Amino acid sequence: MHRYGAGDVERLLGLPRSALRSLIEAGFVSPERGPRGSYRFSFRDLIVLRTAQLLAESNVPRARITRSLKALRRRLPDTVPLSGLSIRAVADRVVVKEGASRWQADSGQYLLELDGGAYGLKTGDHADARSPSGAREWFERGCVLETDDAEAARRAYERAIAEDPTHLAARVNLGRLLHETGRLPEAEAVYREALKGSGDDPLLLFNLGVLLEDMQRKDEATRAHERALEGDPLLADCHYNLALLCEELGLPKEALRHMAQYRRLTRKT
Repeated sequence: MHRYGAGDVERLLGLPRSALRSLIEAGFVSPERGPRGSYRFSFRDLIVLRTAQLLAESNVPRARITRSLKALRRRLPDTVPLSGLSIRAVADRVVVKEGASRWQADSGQYLLELDGGAYGLKTGDHADARSPSGAREWFERGCVLETDDAEAARRAYERAIAEDPTHLAARVNLGRLLHETGRLPEAEAVYREALKGSGDDPLLLFNLGVLLEDMQRKDEATRAHERALEGDPLLADCHYNLALLCEELGLPKEALRHMAQYRRLTRKT
């Protein structure tokens, strides 16, 4: 496994030695020591360092930074290319884009967006006098508004769904937004209504499973994750969540099986 020195970190991340020492002292990373006591960082350490720097500069609360970095350490194998990840603060949330997937770091919930990435837009780009026309534009408006006004984003997603009841991405993001703002029964209603129209969509079922876990409905959460895997057996995070659920429910063999599958799916060769 390749290790990076402090000079590599400076070159790759543009992180001064003083900032690097501060992040180490804060406990965000625990690098190994080389033969002369020099720091040796893993790929995961680089991801964590870059993310900690970004989030601190974005004034994300320290507690959320800690939760997000803990999730990143678990989810990212050492061989993922640094250039293949996009990690950013969206309001006080941490959003990771890895290939075609986009997920929230501290909860693991998947998010959906328009092709081209609505999150790459600034709110002002859409703050014109013209009202959005059609479900696509209302959905795009919702994605942009999430950075500044969750309630306005909620209304935009609801308008997108009213324009097109089959708009799956709007339902996924609306359910996740309601979940994040503590409106759990409403989020569940959104997900279940979406499942009626889309069948057993794996990402919908995964997000529903995460929601049910937070509602302390472990058996239902387990069933939701199992249904998600029926549609997509390669959904690694689903195996991870099921491993933890099975452990809590007193099913050690199933827990081991799902954890082994999670490790196989996230191991890069």
